[in-house]
Amino acid sequence: MDAPLLDQVVDLDTHPLGDEAYRAQCRAVLDRDGVLVLTGFLRPTIVEQLVAEAESLQHLAFHSEQTHTVYLETADPTLPADDARSREVVSTKGAVTTDQVPGSSALRTVYGAPVFRSFLCDVLGEDELHEYADALSSINVNYFHEGQELGWHFDNSSFAVTLLLQSPDGGGAFESVDGMRSVERDEQNLHGVAEALDGRSERPPVALDQRPGDLALFRGRDALHRVTPVVGDRTRILVVLAYNTEPGLSLSKHARITFFGRLG
Repeated sequence: MDAPLLDQVVDLDTHPLGDEAYRAQCRAVLDRDGVLVLTGFLRPTIVEQLVAEAESLQHLAFHSEQTHTVYLETADPTLPADDARSREVVSTKGAVTTDQVPGSSALRTVYGAPVFRSFLCDVLGEDELHEYADALSSINVNYFHEGQELGWHFDNSSFAVTLLLQSPDGGGAFESVDGMRSVERDEQNLHGVAEALDGRSERPPVALDQRPGDLALFRGRDALHRVTPVVGDRTRILVVLAYNTEPGLSLSKHARITFFGRLG
């Protein structure tokens, strides 16, 4: 079975990806807020199909549990206990990899569509975007069961592209504090990060209102963010569409083993 056409998957009337004015509007929101949510990006029937597809693939998911700092590094025990670099958080999830996603999947339609990739470049301010060279890392379906979460962290990459397919009964909220640090200016704001970890920051986290079928673009390198623990039997299902700004790059071997349990 062939993958569906883009206009069968995406509501292009609401989200005219090739329109310059629409791109400029999206770029302005992302630049202002650090996040952009395109409500109703996927057609409702496609959301239903993708949830069913994800549930059929769930038995293939590799489940990982990681302990890390907000910088996605190992904690440094030589630093004071209240230093953000010595404090550990936990992230747990299941992941299905690109090579396990059917060739007929609507996810492949979106990921590979030239107009979608061109839209992302324009909005993100990138010259070009490329898929990962390895067979695992370009499209990932992530599953969060009851009690699973992503601990507070900063992303290593400058942007993330996600599609929410299914919300849980409770919890599973994406929370962020924009501009908590500045990589460009080499300002880590250790005191502010520690306050946020203690829940006493003057800048409370903002919950992202992403619903099933919504596309989100997020600049997570300078924004402290997390996914709160899932509550209830309904699994939170989120798809990550990952791109590189240079061709021929693979996710590191360490990351592939950690997140997927294999190299290929």
